[in-house]
Amino acid sequence: MSTPIHIPAILLSIPRSPLTAIGLPLAFGLLSGSTTAKAVKGQWYQNLLVPPGRPPRQVFPIVWPLLYISMGYVSHLAVKALDVAVSPTSRSDLSISVLLYYAQLGLNVLWSPLFFMAKEPGWALIDSVLLTGLTFYMTSLLDGPTGSKTTPFLLPYCAWLTFATYLNAGIWFLNRRRPNVRKED
Repeated sequence: MSTPIHIPAILLSIPRSPLTAIGLPLAFGLLSGSTTAKAVKGQWYQNLLVPPGRPPRQVFPIVWPLLYISMGYVSHLAVKALDVAVSPTSRSDLSISVLLYYAQLGLNVLWSPLFFMAKEPGWALIDSVLLTGLTFYMTSLLDGPTGSKTTPFLLPYCAWLTFATYLNAGIWFLNRRRPNVRKED
């Protein structure tokens, strides 16, 4: 028999309402991305070499809010499933998934400051790889206990994170030895 995983009450209460479940990642995403619009117009970002396939910058403010809405709704579905789960395995998977949700949200929020403010594509890449791995794992853990209800909401997020990690890796790789790419703007 598995040991129950303790989740602080606040982490369960926030996603109980769909409004707060969706609002939390949207608010954190807005906070994290607030400096991004200025940074992408700055000299540092404009001078970076980028890998093939980077979409126009106008795509990002459309895609990310949709992904934040999806991930927030998934947190709501996960907590609702946890409320009614009877099986110890399901309860464990759901509990771990709720903790992973908050961990991936934290990593998600951290990425923009690492990349755009600190101008550290290498550290941002480490964050992105961890974020992507946690999100794939969370997606797989949630699938069974939620009757696959969460998977359609998380698969686009997993795909986007994979693509974003490719872009981040390409930027890091292409610029890692370029002394003319300075951090000052």
